[in-house]
Amino acid sequence: MTRRGQRRSALGAARGTTALPAISWDLAQTMRIALLGGLLLIGGALAARAQDAAEAPAGEEAEAGAVEMIESHGYSFYGDLKYPADFEHYDYVNPDAPKGGEISFAQLGTFDSMNPYTIKGRAGSLSWSMYESLLADGPADAYGEAYGLLAESVEYPADKSWVIFHMRPEATFSDGSPVTAHDVVFSHNLLLEQGLPSYAAAVKKRIPKAEVIDDHTVKFYFTDGISRRSLIDQVGGVPVWSKKWYEETGARLDESRIETSPGSGPYMIESVDVNNRIVYKRNPDYWGWDLPVNQGRHNFDRIRIEYFADDAPAFEAFKAGEVTFRSEGDSKKWASNYNFPKVQNGQIIKAELPDGTPPTPTGFVFNLRREIMQDKRIREALALGYNFEWTNESLQYGLFEQRASFSQDTPLMATGVPEGDELALLESLGDIVPPELLTEEARMPHSSNAERLNDRRNLRRAMGLLDEAGWPVGDDGKRYNADGEPLSITFLFNTAAEGTLGGVVENYVKNLVTMGVDAKLEKVDPSQYTLREREFDYDMVYDSYASFLGAGTGLMQRFGSDEAAFSVFNPAGLASPMVDAIINAALFAENKEDEETALRALDRALRYEFFMVPVWYNPSYWVAYYDQYEHPETLPPLDLGYLDFWWYDAEKADELRAAGALR
Repeated sequence: MTRRGQRRSALGAARGTTALPAISWDLAQTMRIALLGGLLLIGGALAARAQDAAEAPAGEEAEAGAVEMIESHGYSFYGDLKYPADFEHYDYVNPDAPKGGEISFAQLGTFDSMNPYTIKGRAGSLSWSMYESLLADGPADAYGEAYGLLAESVEYPADKSWVIFHMRPEATFSDGSPVTAHDVVFSHNLLLEQGLPSYAAAVKKRIPKAEVIDDHTVKFYFTDGISRRSLIDQVGGVPVWSKKWYEETGARLDESRIETSPGSGPYMIESVDVNNRIVYKRNPDYWGWDLPVNQGRHNFDRIRIEYFADDAPAFEAFKAGEVTFRSEGDSKKWASNYNFPKVQNGQIIKAELPDGTPPTPTGFVFNLRREIMQDKRIREALALGYNFEWTNESLQYGLFEQRASFSQDTPLMATGVPEGDELALLESLGDIVPPELLTEEARMPHSSNAERLNDRRNLRRAMGLLDEAGWPVGDDGKRYNADGEPLSITFLFNTAAEGTLGGVVENYVKNLVTMGVDAKLEKVDPSQYTLREREFDYDMVYDSYASFLGAGTGLMQRFGSDEAAFSVFNPAGLASPMVDAIINAALFAENKEDEETALRALDRALRYEFFMVPVWYNPSYWVAYYDQYEHPETLPPLDLGYLDFWWYDAEKADELRAAGALR
């Protein structure tokens, strides 16, 4: 139940695997998304043996006729695991954390399904969380590692041409039935048959066969001649469902439904009130309580999610004590609305906590599937209508920083002109790399006048670009092409995200109108918004991609050409041969240094392609919560973990109730 899990699709690219089709459609979660789910589960304990094999003279292995095998309690692409086979718990957890109590938070919008993989409808918050995989989500203090969950060990040859998972025979679903290799293969195939087309297309190319060896042993084969990135990670991260339940009920993975298959995880559904409330309860009979990956985690007896149409009543519910934890994303509220008595007297803790993950690349996304958006001059002009400095100072209390990179503030962020190995890589790609990319500094956002919304210098530049692109101003002040067609832009907006974001977008659209663009802000309810996004029915939209810290096939699913026409993880429809080539270079990198060089070049190329107007980011978590929760003194860099490794203090909770602070 981690934040990485909540952002399973958004950080799939960051972790590297092909993203599972769950959470990107739960857009309210996706905005902070993202941010790390569909994880790049890189890790592997005895990989030193593989390294020895790689360093040995070729003839020695051939002479022996042996294939070097690796067996481990976890997996890492580069063969380094932080935690040994006999580890007792992750370093950052409190292994003695008490179990009990409840945590509740607000969710904006609506839901009509508890199946997070439905093609239609909106899934309930955390509905994916009851299902486990062969490998657990990686620890929050070590990027790119995975340890056994349903699987107790993993076995594969040094060339990673296949993998075998040895499963824990004690694993059961919440109805008491065993979790077997048959369920694993069934789940893998179900995603290919009834999951998102972009997911299925990506996986079928790389994983041609899954095989049940016996009830607790499963083998996956990988396609010859492709990168070995994200293969073991991918199959190790697939959620496992009950084959028996699906066969008995006739349910489909892609349908909207409230009834769910039993999960094998630590939580199960207690109650569902459609569009109002979802409650999950800790399963006292959960089979995996004693596993080292679970120590100090999953500490709350109940997780309650309250649904609201917009944030105003959600905030009031928090103030009243109906909701007990709030992750704040509205700068206006953070700056001015947390001055009520419960904060002043310490009953509510308001805190800025460190966030070690790269910020989710959110922004105003251009739909490149639309002909009007294929002219980069038009995109450049539309971008100049956004005034970050004025927006931040006038609407956001100066609390944000401007984002430039897809790996902001990490060593993978491209800076200056390409040099050394990065330059050599780009030059090796030939004519698909524009000459200016080799000689110009990495693209940075334009600067604007903080004192006025319509920065005249930028608007003049924008209008010049529109003139150059063939859209001069007519007698009525609007822009038309040679055929007399107006330059019309529709910006799709989710009404559940009103608040400060609504004001930001309204002012941006106002600037576009000032330039003579027939810009319309189309506000729709969450259900329509979800449908329109899936059908790419917009010219521009406020959306997000995924930051990345490593290479993986999820990069192709988000930024690659093959699935661009239909991938919901690629809202711009970006299709660039240069980006494809750089991603391939990262996937086939033979060492970490070459991988990082390619990813730095990828950041540079994505910024050059300019399919999104980058907006703002917050380098910290803004959280407010009733003083009945505790967390480790030092938080791990990759996860806030309030649903994962925080815990409940019953004595403090009793004091709050006695004082009337909680409902």
